Amino acid sequence: MSLGTRLAELQVAIMLLTRLPAGKINGAVPDLAAARWAFPIVGGLIGFLTWLAYAGALAIGAPPAIAAVLAVAALTLLTGALHFDGLADYADGIGGGRDKAHALEIMRDSRVGSYGMLAMIIVVGLWTVSVKTADPGPLAFVGAAMLSRAGMVVVQEILPPARPDGMAQLASGQSRAARVVLAAVAVGALLFWTVPLGVCIAAVTVVAWQARRKIGGQTGDVLGAVQLLSETAIWVALACMAGS
Repeated sequence: MSLGTRLAELQVAIMLLTRLPAGKINGAVPDLAAARWAFPIVGGLIGFLTWLAYAGALAIGAPPAIAAVLAVAALTLLTGALHFDGLADYADGIGGGRDKAHALEIMRDSRVGSYGMLAMIIVVGLWTVSVKTADPGPLAFVGAAMLSRAGMVVVQEILPPARPDGMAQLASGQSRAARVVLAAVAVGALLFWTVPLGVCIAAVTVVAWQARRKIGGQTGDVLGAVQLLSETAIWVALACMAGS
């Protein structure tokens, strides 16, 4: 695999997961399945830029609570609220769906219901309060963002698509490159960030089990929920560790 191909795959991952400029791709555009090895890498970039917003707010005298709110606002702008939308649709589908077909129908609906609204309020609240309490540096932002997006790739590797179309189907199948990156991220976290790694694994496992049980697999909304819920769980764990 050439370096040019890998760079094109990285560009595709940036285009999918962020609103950042990624440049023009010369030649054939890689598919999502080939590009997902780069999801944790792009996550690290998102985490660093989110930390810049947080640190910048603190530097101009903003209280930690306001800095945390501005950080989540920056995260929303950087990602185009991609994972927030996924979480809301996932919560509505899992909470209100009578069966698989009904749950998937609800998740396709662009409108946000009561389950989705409450899920976003709770998650955003936990995210901001936990960041304020943890008083994190750049490595915490980068680590949480990388691990949570690695969780997305894990779910793509282990769960089949729940429907025959959509992003999950386009990115389905196993990827050797993705497994190599996952292994590297896992080893690094196991050596230096054990508790957040365990919390991330637990959160990803719960969402993956629930998705498999309720709709038979994963969708783009499931992946969004995996990312945001696991990242929030990491921040809660860091806040608890800071306060103990």
